Amino acid sequence: MEAAAEAGNLAGVQHIILVLSGKGGVGKSTISTELALALRHAGKKVGILDVDLCGPSIPRMLRAQGRAVHQCDGGWVPVYVDQEQSICLMSVGFLLENPDEAVVWRGPKKNALIKQFVSDVAWGQLDYLVVDTPPGTSDEHMATVDALRPYGPLGALVVTTPQAVSVGDVRRELTFCRKTGLRVLGVVENMSGFVCPHCAECTSVFSRGGGEELASHAGVPFLGSVPLDPELTKSLEEGRDFIREFPESPAFPALLSIAQKVLTEAPARVP
Repeated sequence: MEAAAEAGNLAGVQHIILVLSGKGGVGKSTISTELALALRHAGKKVGILDVDLCGPSIPRMLRAQGRAVHQCDGGWVPVYVDQEQSICLMSVGFLLENPDEAVVWRGPKKNALIKQFVSDVAWGQLDYLVVDTPPGTSDEHMATVDALRPYGPLGALVVTTPQAVSVGDVRRELTFCRKTGLRVLGVVENMSGFVCPHCAECTSVFSRGGGEELASHAGVPFLGSVPLDPELTKSLEEGRDFIREFPESPAFPALLSIAQKVLTEAPARVP
């Protein structure tokens, strides 16, 4: 029982990465999913903790909707999304009777579930736990950081889109990281231009360079720009492995480069 409890409280997790943004709709769940897949293809065992309680989209992106969560001696067993059990996932999406059901909860109930996801899930041995968060800097974020901090150190990957309205909100997320003592691994600029599949010309749909400028101003690393790609969107809609199936995509080298920097920079637990 003691060994199972330790596994359930993240004792076997080497690196914890929170994917954050002060803005909704910038693609945090996309980056979380593709980062997990890229780390898996680098030979790592990865867990994803989806704490976006009102918008749990990770199960669909990994084709795991409708899967059941089971109990073991150590608590809840996360849902494994592949036969090799190299990626596991826990999300409120698995606990809803109807996928269209709205999570209409006040802060204390949300915070209690987040703490339960951390303490009562039998995560086992993982190289990386990727935590997909909702937008903002409110109750869920503070509950997540407080619950995970004993298993730290924690790293934060901050996602923005290029335009000024997004960068302004994400700047406040960096302030949140400083106030809570989170180490920022870097900034990712998502939806950074659209590469035409016919002529390969890149069009800056949402302006350009906002993420890199934000990182420079904040004194944190800039991890890279991920362009808009219809194949990436389609693979997420269908729950396919973009990293394996679309190596010719312009988004592929960007995502692999981001994962490589995370492999190099993510802080590890001291045994």
